[in-house]
Amino acid sequence: MERSQIINDNSKVGGRIYFDNAATTSLDPLVLESMMPYLTEKFGNPSSIYSYGRETRMAIENARKSVAKILNAHPAEIFFTSGGTESTNTAINASVRDLGCKKIITCPLEHHATLHCVEYLAKRNEAEVCYVKLLSNSEIDLNDLERLLKESKEKCLVTLMHANNEIGNITDIETVGNLCKKYNAIFHSDTVQTIGHFPFDLRKLPVHFITGASHKFHGPKGVGILYINENIKINPFINGGSQERNMRAGTENLYGIVGFAKALELATQNHEADKEYISGIKNYMKKKLLQNIPGVYFNGDTDGKCLYTVLSAAFPKTEKSEMLLFNLDINNICASGGSACTSGADAGSHVIRAITNNPNQVTVRFSFCKYNTKEEVDVVVEKLKEII
Repeated sequence: MERSQIINDNSKVGGRIYFDNAATTSLDPLVLESMMPYLTEKFGNPSSIYSYGRETRMAIENARKSVAKILNAHPAEIFFTSGGTESTNTAINASVRDLGCKKIITCPLEHHATLHCVEYLAKRNEAEVCYVKLLSNSEIDLNDLERLLKESKEKCLVTLMHANNEIGNITDIETVGNLCKKYNAIFHSDTVQTIGHFPFDLRKLPVHFITGASHKFHGPKGVGILYINENIKINPFINGGSQERNMRAGTENLYGIVGFAKALELATQNHEADKEYISGIKNYMKKKLLQNIPGVYFNGDTDGKCLYTVLSAAFPKTEKSEMLLFNLDINNICASGGSACTSGADAGSHVIRAITNNPNQVTVRFSFCKYNTKEEVDVVVEKLKEII
């Protein structure tokens, strides 16, 4: 199937305009094609010693090698998990319980997979948690991070995401990693929004743990990775079997793992073209909103270091705009108020609350992929004009 045909077939989901790709993406047909043999005739248990088991074991190990090669890591450093949340929880818990970190330095803008995990550890008195300050553009204050590391009498875990899933700000994790190295701290970065969207060189990047989830780059849901640097050793995070080199017991998500590797391969092959195209869609929408919606502004550092896939727009609060997401949904437009993991909750976005105390705004996160078009942007902006 030609790539142009794939894009055309995926440009709309069930007649809807889908602008919530930071929450999840549609499955690339080429990824599904790679998974199908393992959903049908190649069904053997990878732990079985006969040929059916050996061929599926080989598929998993080939996927591991493929992912490791793309990220420039060693295959033994790549562990397959159920997704970003499991990977993040594993890294944080292991840092405290296995690596001796008694202090956790994080940020109030982190994903709840991080925040809720560190809050739980603090509640159990397993670790002290402190939060690094933010600059006026919502970026991490690196000077404050160094101060916290320098003043700590305990071994620290620094857990800071590479790119924020709601406002798109990117943190310089190479600089953060070098600070952690300087003060003998463990460094975990939630890279769920950037694996598959940015190149990685884990041989050079000073990081102990990173995480990924394939459904953020047109792979299947329910599968992710945890990179564990070969220089650190942690205990198994699920017990009961020898899978994942005795680290994560349980029969592997075979077709998910195959799909993860294929999705990452495709994302890497087409990275430059996809980045240029998606950036064009994002910048076009930003321009059209400024031209057509009085009072709109944008959260995060949209003109600086930010995700090319995410645009967080703040609209003036009125009687009409308060029901904005609901009205967009009625008009078959999919967007979100922030993280999908908080959808349906009345609390609103903890990220937006942390960066602004303005109660007179309604925030919508639009997030884009290679299947979106400028024509879809035009439709959405016209609907916003009607609604607001």
